[in-house]
Amino acid sequence: MWGGIGAVLVSAVGFTLIATELGGRTDVLVLARDVPAGHVLTAGDLRSVEVAAEAGVVSAADRARVLGRQARVPLVAGSLLAMGQIGERADFPPSGWSQVSLAVETGGAPPELARGERVAVLPGPSSDGGFAEKDAEGKAPAAVVGTVTGVKAPESASGVRVVTVLVETGAVRRAAAFEHPRIVVLPAVGREAP
Repeated sequence: MWGGIGAVLVSAVGFTLIATELGGRTDVLVLARDVPAGHVLTAGDLRSVEVAAEAGVVSAADRARVLGRQARVPLVAGSLLAMGQIGERADFPPSGWSQVSLAVETGGAPPELARGERVAVLPGPSSDGGFAEKDAEGKAPAAVVGTVTGVKAPESASGVRVVTVLVETGAVRRAAAFEHPRIVVLPAVGREAP
């Protein structure tokens, strides 16, 4: 009986070692939470997982090399960390782009709005039911298209959410001038609506 249990145990250990070798799995660093560009990485920002990873991701053994360095771009919780995403300074926003923060009232954006979504920012209605701002032809201003880089929940049930959107620098003034901005989620680039 003991010989059978020993054989099973040896087989299980052997199988695990072979599966690990064949699977190419290694411990790598993953973001434990969302990290904005410019944030200095701390131990609480990272966790390690065992995955079959491609070259370029940071090994868990290199944790000490990345702690204390800045995120060059916004990093999303659950994503694998790559060396190109961290450095001595933030490279975000990229040249020609800017972030604009908007105070979005209740009902002005989908409740599940999240970082990374492609959106259109539209002017909301003014108190008289029209638009607070019109172009030279008397039409409502055009939407500003961008990508959500942050969503801060309201402090109260009737409060506003602060939504930060990455937009082309030339559109910042227009987006920031919308009195009661509305946010519409657009299909991801390359995907059509069902």
